[in-house]
Amino acid sequence: MSIFSFSRAHSPSEVASVSFFKKMFSQQIGIDLGTANTLIYLGDKGIVLREPSVIAIDDETKAPFRVGEEARAIIGRAPAGVTTMRPLKDGVIADFRSARLMLEEFIRRVTGSKSFVKPDIAIAVPSGVTGVERRAVREAAFNAGAGQIFLPEEPMAAAIGAALPVAEPTGLMIVDIGGGTTEVAVISLCGIVVNESIRVAGDELNDSIIQYLKKVHSLAIGERTAEEIKFRLGSAYKTADNDKYEVKGLNLITGLPRTATISRGEVREALTEPLSTIVDAIKRTLERTPPELAADIYNRGIVLSGGTALLRGLDELIANETEVPVFLAEDPLSCVAIGTGRMLMDPAYTRVLEQSLYQG
Repeated sequence: MSIFSFSRAHSPSEVASVSFFKKMFSQQIGIDLGTANTLIYLGDKGIVLREPSVIAIDDETKAPFRVGEEARAIIGRAPAGVTTMRPLKDGVIADFRSARLMLEEFIRRVTGSKSFVKPDIAIAVPSGVTGVERRAVREAAFNAGAGQIFLPEEPMAAAIGAALPVAEPTGLMIVDIGGGTTEVAVISLCGIVVNESIRVAGDELNDSIIQYLKKVHSLAIGERTAEEIKFRLGSAYKTADNDKYEVKGLNLITGLPRTATISRGEVREALTEPLSTIVDAIKRTLERTPPELAADIYNRGIVLSGGTALLRGLDELIANETEVPVFLAEDPLSCVAIGTGRMLMDPAYTRVLEQSLYQG
């Protein structure tokens, strides 16, 4: 039985004593469990962990071989008997056991030895997740040692992390573009009024680059190389420069290694389709927004968060297509993690947190 389980009703002083005890000895952990990266916000310390969502498993013992950046470094280079994987796909858990092991290791790193009281954990989830996917996240958190589990929606967490006034009676639009999903939401009075979640984001941009090089240059490359190309040459809007980059891969015709040169313009062409899908989702959300809130958004603008929001020229593309001002959050990579942490620590977000308390 839990030390907080009693058979009789608690008096106000007992409740206050228990709450004080939990605050003194438990930890409050906010987690952005992303497809590409996992970020952890710990109590008053802020972001204490930022690691790739990758794990390498020993095939014989089924135990973790490497986790995070160490596992990412051996993708495509792992020795025999070791399987490297990303436990999340499209923003949700694809492999439950590996996700649990990865989460356990990350939580252990930030909390050290086990606390006497299990930590309260808030894990942001895409707004479009199914009940089964939500339960998978909950079970992974529970098995990783969580006490009370909250599953706030990513766009709300991102908005709070971006310091938007979510409690005010005004329309705010947040577009969180991560590795697996793009979350578009209109928020007012601590609630999501209109939203759309699509499973097109950073991973699809990488896939588009891989497919382009196969089709145009007959060159096969891996995911890490595609991501490197995206960082170096990726752009969503036409730029004055047209930088080039030498790409090493496998010739699909001869089967031998070779090098091809790709330009910024080619990469932009490769990214056209997934970026159009993202822009269309934003337009659809605006079209479904009540007129009064839409007017607020036109005055305040759209805020972008998430790692893919850093793509060069993406704000210009969205602004041009929607005719609404677009701004990049101050720390787009950390918004969701910061938001989950603030929900746990700041009483101003108690209502939002309570709505996200996992049931079932």
